[in-house]
Amino acid sequence: MGKRWKKKGRSRPSAPEAPRASGAKIHTQRIDPWRVLIPRTGGMRADGIVYADDKIFEQVSREQEALAQVANVAHLPGIVGASLAMPDIHWGYGFPIGGVAAFDEDKGGVVSPGGVGFDINCGVRLLSTRIGRERLEGKAKGLAEVLYRSIPSGVGATRKDLSLDSDRLRSVITGGAPWCVEQGFGREQDLEHIEEGGRFAGADPREVSERAFERGMGQLGTLGSGNHFVEVGWIDEVYDEPTARALGLEAGKLSVIVHTGSRGFGHQVCTDFIDVMKRAVSKYRIELPDKQLSCAPLSSPEAASYMRAMSCAVNFAFANRQLITHWVRHAFSEVLGEDDRALGLDVVYDVCHNIAKFEEHRVGGVAKRLCVHRKGATRAFPPGHPKTPRAYQETGQPVLIPGDMGRYSYVLVGTEKAALETFGSTCHGAGRVLSRGAADKKARGRDISRELAAKGIVVRAASRATVVEEMPEAYKDVTEVVNVVSGAGISRKVARHRPLAVIKG
Repeated sequence: MGKRWKKKGRSRPSAPEAPRASGAKIHTQRIDPWRVLIPRTGGMRADGIVYADDKIFEQVSREQEALAQVANVAHLPGIVGASLAMPDIHWGYGFPIGGVAAFDEDKGGVVSPGGVGFDINCGVRLLSTRIGRERLEGKAKGLAEVLYRSIPSGVGATRKDLSLDSDRLRSVITGGAPWCVEQGFGREQDLEHIEEGGRFAGADPREVSERAFERGMGQLGTLGSGNHFVEVGWIDEVYDEPTARALGLEAGKLSVIVHTGSRGFGHQVCTDFIDVMKRAVSKYRIELPDKQLSCAPLSSPEAASYMRAMSCAVNFAFANRQLITHWVRHAFSEVLGEDDRALGLDVVYDVCHNIAKFEEHRVGGVAKRLCVHRKGATRAFPPGHPKTPRAYQETGQPVLIPGDMGRYSYVLVGTEKAALETFGSTCHGAGRVLSRGAADKKARGRDISRELAAKGIVVRAASRATVVEEMPEAYKDVTEVVNVVSGAGISRKVARHRPLAVIKG
């Protein structure tokens, strides 16, 4: 299987570089202030729809690659409705980041690892607290240091205080967040506020390669690198008081966001199955406009194997965020000198960004079981939906939209319109506007950490490079993204979170 990747001196393997598209400009037409149509042409089996106002669409249109990917996804067999893209759309591997597409097994629908991504179940968790912002005055830097010490961050980060052999890792990837709670890492009520209860059934470790086990062995309970973070902030604005109250959010109180995924384990699962799907494309004679859309029919053994392996990575990520929550609670308790339960630190919700899952949706008035791909997109189920947690049956499922580390993030809830239009989906974040290289160029001669400190934001990161790559200007203003999904009616604003201390990989 090759040598184990070292913690220092050698980077972990990255996702294969996606080639830039080269071709004619994608034809589009505006439907309304919030939606742009990519009409069905050529081999497209459906239209494409991009959720964007004029400003965001102008940004997206400067380079055509992401729009081409929306059109390419519409070529896949068995697609239902339209190939969708949220306003945080940007170019990715196969599917655009921000892409949503649903497939019907009865119509030859497929599953594609490119529609899930390499960081399987990258997602976001929000914690509410009973702690007033004023209690962190003079202590934000100390809290950041304790969090940074408690939660290993950066490329190849591993834990030495959590002993996992292959048998125990098998328990993690079949048990997910509930396994963590059983081991004493969390509270039973945490599980009630996690998508799918923090565990995907059907996970089968026999579908996972030895290499994936090797890469995941020491990475449970670690943050990773890039845009992953733990952020302590405060609720600075509330748009819907009754809904905020139902979610446990109060103006002036601290809140915590955890953003990470399945680390090297999920990356390897995706890498392994891209090779499987490339062979399946030939075996089942599937014609594709882009080989990165390699896929297999949902009825095939290849698709079943992928879904079982993907579920293992999903559970790894749920367990990862659960463990990080445990150490976040300990850090607050250490710095503030109180029991973490007295401080609150309750899970508001934990939602997946990169996933494919079977869900029931109405198509043409008929309930259908569909395989919904969300890649850089968030579930947004409405009030009364059977999959919306019991505590949120009247409000709708919480939707967590992180922004950049210099501005703000948003809490929204799902709507009935999302259920009807987007397979219960919405955006997942701000979306990059600068590549990492472009961010590095823009930051030359600047001290980004000092600039953030001047705004009252403490940043603790594994390297200066991470801070530069994740500088606020590298992302769209998340307010503009949220205004699109709110204006389109596929999510509803509840509250805004502003950062005070950020831990980055």
